[in-house]
Amino acid sequence: MSSPSKRREMDLMKLMMSDYKVEMINDGMQEFYVEFHGPKDRGVWKIRVELPDAYPYKSPSIGFINKIYHPNVDEMSGSVCLDVINQTWSPMFDLVNVFEVFLPQLLLYPNPSDPLNGEAAALMMRDRSTYDLRVKASSLVQHLLCQPDFCISN
Repeated sequence: MSSPSKRREMDLMKLMMSDYKVEMINDGMQEFYVEFHGPKDRGVWKIRVELPDAYPYKSPSIGFINKIYHPNVDEMSGSVCLDVINQTWSPMFDLVNVFEVFLPQLLLYPNPSDPLNGEAAALMMRDRSTYDLRVKASSLVQHLLCQPDFCISN
C-alpha cells in the first residue's frame, strides 16, 4: 500500500472516529458523503468529498449536495470556493480540519469579494440583514427537507 493510500485510509478513519456520519459512494475510499452540522445552528448539510489520487499532496474536492445560499458556494453545483482547500492546501491538513475548521469558517465569514454566487455576494454587500434572513430561510428549508434517514437533494 502506497503512502498516499495509507494516509487516505488514516484520515478517513479519523473523520469517522470524530463522530461524523460518513457514507461511502463506491467501494473505494476516494468518494464519500459527510453529514456536516454548521456552526451556530446554521443548518445540517450533506457534503460530497472526493479525494484525488495524489491526496494528501493535492486538496480534496468539496461540494454541498443540498442547496445553500452563500457567496462562496455555487448555487447549482454546490462547489465550494475555499482558498485554504483549493489553493493553499498542505499535506499537514486532514479531513477533520475541513469539517472542524475550514467549512465552519466559510459559513461564519463569507467572502463576497471572491464569489461563486454573485447574487448572494451582492445582497450581502448591499443589505446584510436581508442576506442574513435569506440564509436563515435557506437553512430552514434544508432542515425541513433533510430529516434523519430521509434527505431530499434539490
